[in-house]
Amino acid sequence: MRHKITLSYVGTAYAGWQRQPHDPTVQGVLEAALAGVAGQRVAVTGAGRTDSGVHASGQVAHFDSAAGLLPAQWRAALNANLPADVRVLEVTPVSHKFHARYSVTGKLYRYCIDNRPLASPFLAPFAWHLDRRLDVDAMQAAARLLEGPVDQHAFATRPQPGRSQRPLERVQIDADRLLAITFQGRSFLRYAVRGMVGTLVQVGTGRRDPESLAQLAASGDRAAAGPTAPAHGLCLVRVDYGPGEQAVVEV
Repeated sequence: MRHKITLSYVGTAYAGWQRQPHDPTVQGVLEAALAGVAGQRVAVTGAGRTDSGVHASGQVAHFDSAAGLLPAQWRAALNANLPADVRVLEVTPVSHKFHARYSVTGKLYRYCIDNRPLASPFLAPFAWHLDRRLDVDAMQAAARLLEGPVDQHAFATRPQPGRSQRPLERVQIDADRLLAITFQGRSFLRYAVRGMVGTLVQVGTGRRDPESLAQLAASGDRAAAGPTAPAHGLCLVRVDYGPGEQAVVEV
C-alpha cells in the first residue's frame, strides 16, 4: 500500500533532505525510522529536495509498505523513532498513481529576515539577521516584477539542465515582527528562492533599482543578480496537489 506522509523539520542539523552516505539527512532518518517500524527497508520519495540547513513545515513524501498499520499508528510509531527535530504530521493511504514528486501542482516557500538592530537569539535559527534598515516598499515593488514568467537561471547558483522558465504565481512581502517573503510557484530551480531573496535585499539596501528585477527575470543572467541568501531563513511551507491529493500544512 502507498502512503502519503506530511512532515515538519528543523533543517539545522541536516545536510538537506536527500539521502547521503556520510552525512545526516532528513530522508535518511525518516527511512531509518520506517525500517524500524516496518521491520524492513522502506524507500521514501520526497516532493523535492531542501538544501542543507533549510527547514520545512509541510514537506510531503510517499512510501510503499505492506505493514498493516492504521494512519494514526504509523504517525505515532514513526515519531517515537525519529529525532525531536523531525515530526510526522500526517500519514494518509493513497492510490499507487500518487507520486510525491511528479503529482505536485505547486509549492510555497517562505523566507524570514530579522531586520531589527539587535538579533533575537530565539529567531536566529530561522531568520537572516540584517541590522541595516531595509526599504520594504521598494522590495515589494521589485517582488511584483517577479510574478509571472521567470528565467530562474538568473537566481539559481547551480543551474540545472532543462526548462528554466518557471513562472511564479505570487511573490509577497509582509513586514511585522519579521520580514517574510513568500514565493509560490509550480517548481523552483535549486537555490533560486535564496537567489531571489539576496537580490531583493539589494533593492532594500538601495544597491539596486526595483525595475532591474524585470530584466533579470527575463535574462536568466546569474552574474547580474544578487548573492544567495543564507539557508537558515528558508522554509518549505506547503506542497500542493490536485483534487483529492491536497496536502496543506501551514504554520
